[in-house]
Amino acid sequence: MAQRLQNITIGAPGFRGINTQDAPLQQDPSFAAIADNCVIDKEGRIAARKGYNMVSGNGSSVLGSSAGIESIGEFVQTDGTKVFFSAGNNKIFTGTTTLTDATPGSYTISANNWAMASLANKFYLFQRGHAPLVYDPAGPALTTIAAHSSVAGTPIQANAVLAAFGRLWVADVTGNKQKIYWTDSLNGLAWTGGSSGNLDLTTVFPNGFDEVVALTAHNNFLIILGKRSILVYAGADDPANMTLSDTIANIGCVSRDAVQSTGKDILFLDFSGVRSLSRTIQEKSAPIGDISKNVNNDVKTRVQAETGNIKSVYDPNNAFFLINFPAVGVVYVFDTRYPLEDGSYRTTTWTQLAPLCFTTTDDDELYIGVASGLAEYKSNTDDTSSYLLEYFSHPLGFGDSSRLKFLKAVNVTTFNGAGATVVLNWAYDYAGDFRKTAYTLGAFSAAEYGVSEYNTSAEFASSTQLITKRKLPTNGSGTIVSVGLTTNVSGSPIAFQELNIQSLIGRLL
Repeated sequence: MAQRLQNITIGAPGFRGINTQDAPLQQDPSFAAIADNCVIDKEGRIAARKGYNMVSGNGSSVLGSSAGIESIGEFVQTDGTKVFFSAGNNKIFTGTTTLTDATPGSYTISANNWAMASLANKFYLFQRGHAPLVYDPAGPALTTIAAHSSVAGTPIQANAVLAAFGRLWVADVTGNKQKIYWTDSLNGLAWTGGSSGNLDLTTVFPNGFDEVVALTAHNNFLIILGKRSILVYAGADDPANMTLSDTIANIGCVSRDAVQSTGKDILFLDFSGVRSLSRTIQEKSAPIGDISKNVNNDVKTRVQAETGNIKSVYDPNNAFFLINFPAVGVVYVFDTRYPLEDGSYRTTTWTQLAPLCFTTTDDDELYIGVASGLAEYKSNTDDTSSYLLEYFSHPLGFGDSSRLKFLKAVNVTTFNGAGATVVLNWAYDYAGDFRKTAYTLGAFSAAEYGVSEYNTSAEFASSTQLITKRKLPTNGSGTIVSVGLTTNVSGSPIAFQELNIQSLIGRLL
C-alpha cells in the first residue's frame, strides 16, 4: 500500500501556553510542552520576552558579594518628585542610575525583604525583626518611625504593610500573627489615639487558627490573606465599624509578595496554584488553582522547593502576572489578556533572567532587582548577553500513534528576528536526542516615517518582509514525533508564527 503524505499545521505554535498537566499525547497541538524565555504576544504568538538593561551603574561596588537588589519601590511625592528605593547588601539605597546609601546611622539591617508603602506624602518601609522606617521629604530624610518628631505611640514591627482607606495597615508581627493594626487617618506616624486601632482575628479565621501573611484592598474591601484562609472586610474607611463581609476557607497566600492587583481582580499564589480572588469568592473552595490550571503540579512543586522570597508583579503594559521562584530559578508568566475557555491563563516561563524582585513605576515601567543592581525590562538582551528562546511541542501522533511517520520537511514561519539563527529540532518516540537543522534570517530594513513619503515612487513599506517562511528537510522515522524551535535572542525581537509538518504515514508497527 502506498504511503500517504500528511500535513499537520500548527498555527501560532504554543499560543495556548504550556500544558504540563494533561497527558502529552492527548494534548491539543496549540499547547506547548516547553515555552521558555518567551511571552504570548498581542497576536497570540510565542514571542521572545524582552531582556533587561542595567539602570544602576555602581551596583557591583555597593552590593559586593551579596545576592543583589532584593526589594524595590517608588515614592511619588505630592509635588511630582519621584524617589526610588531599593535594598540589598543589608543597606537601603535611593536613586536609579546611582545607588546612594541612605541607611540611617546606627541602624542595623540583617535582611533585605522590605515591604514599602506611601501615605500622606511620606514613604514607609517594614520588615520582620526591624524597626519600621519612614522617609519624610520635610526631613529627616530616612529614619525610624519611632525617632520621627511627630510619632505618636509605638510603631508596630510588622512584616506586611498596606496603604489603603487613608491609613497604614500592618500585620505579620513576630509573636502575634493573628492581629492586624492600623494608624490614625492620613497619618502613618500615629499608632495611638484618633482612629488608630487593632483587631484580633484569632476567632475570626474559619478554620479556627491561621496567621496573616499579606494585606491588599479591592473594590472598597480590605482583604486579609492568611496561609489557609481569606477574610474580606467591608467599611474599612471606618475601621471601628467595619464588618466581616466574607470568609474563604482552605485557601490562602504562600507569602507576602505573592499577591497583586490587576485593577479588575486580585491574583495570588496559594499552595494549590495561582488563584483569582473574584473566582475564589464565587467557588468558596480550593480544589485546584484555576489560573494556573495547566501548570498546577509544576507550580506546587516550585512552591514546596523554594527557599527564597517569592516575589510577584503585575505589569499593565504587557498584561502579564509574574511569579518568581528565585532559588528554583524560574519565573512563571501568566498572560491576562485572553483567558482560555476554562478560565485558566496562558502560561510561559522565563529562565536565565535571574530576577530577585520587581516593581512597576508610576510611568508603568517594569523595574527588576538583579544581582548587579537595578535593571529595566527593556531591549532584547540580558545586559548585553543573549538568552535562549525555546518552544517544544508535545508528542504528535498524527491521529494514529500505531503507524510509522517519516518526516520529510517542516515549514517554519517566523516574524522579525533580523539576523537570528533559528534551529529546528525533531525527535521520534520520546527520544531525548533531537535531530537539528538551522537557518539564519536575513536583515530587515523597515522604512520609517520620514524616510519614504506618500506620493513618491517609493511606497510606505518595508524593503523586506518581516515574515519569513523556510522549508527545512527532515529525516528519520518513528510512531511519535516531537518538534521544537530554538533561537538565541540577541538584540532583535522574534516570534514563531506557524509550523507545517509534512510526514509520510507508513505501516502499522
